[in-house]
Amino acid sequence: MNSADTRLLRDGDLETREENLRVLLERADAGDGSAKDTLRVLVRDYPAYHRALYSRALNRAAVFGDASLAPSLLDALADTRYNCQAWAAMGCAALGVREAVPGLVAMLEHSQQIAREQAVIALGELGDESVVAVLAPLLRDSDSWMRERAAEALGLIGGEAALAALWDEFENRRYFRIGYIASALARFAPDIIPRLCAAARSDDPDQRYWAAVALGSTGDDRAVPTLERLMAEDRGSTVFDGMVSVAAKKGLRTLRRIQAAIAARES
Repeated sequence: MNSADTRLLRDGDLETREENLRVLLERADAGDGSAKDTLRVLVRDYPAYHRALYSRALNRAAVFGDASLAPSLLDALADTRYNCQAWAAMGCAALGVREAVPGLVAMLEHSQQIAREQAVIALGELGDESVVAVLAPLLRDSDSWMRERAAEALGLIGGEAALAALWDEFENRRYFRIGYIASALARFAPDIIPRLCAAARSDDPDQRYWAAVALGSTGDDRAVPTLERLMAEDRGSTVFDGMVSVAAKKGLRTLRRIQAAIAARES
């Protein structure tokens, strides 16, 4: 580690220090070991640095972070005086610090929205079925961003309990637009496809609409016949004036894009 680099993050006006941090992150991204060491010191000794530097660095934690940062991240996660818990959660998620889960659950009651949101995102990366019970109620949160993050987290965690929570919201919609629920359900493919195909024959056009969206997001050919039928035959419209046939058409396009992207990666 270059001590001069450390001084560049401590000395001078904040704008200059932020520029120095940007340069360090670029160097670290290019593989500069000394820059990575300096950034790790920033995270380990976080109270000695400005919060703006800490938060910006942890936006890029994957560039320089390693397992040695776990204890400091856990400290910052509980540090209300330093007031960077949201970014500590971000760092824990990026570096796979599973010991953070209890602290992240506690953060769901945080007074700051950004802290709650980052806690949900991190729980999706680090949690297991044991946290489903605290995430599921957030599907009914008054904040749309929180509902979306909770659905994403449950989709990542997977398992029967997460699926049950998402499916309940799919069947008993509390909000008109639930594309985030459809996207999360698609993660349970291929097992979810027969259930979504059955929902696509519901008497409720809203349910058929969101079933089409979810089927398209699976990227699975088994969804194609149902989507083609809805596109050709279904003239239903939703409470927000969405057409089921249009959702099916878009779903087919999404399905093909997903397949093309997978094929490109594999080649």
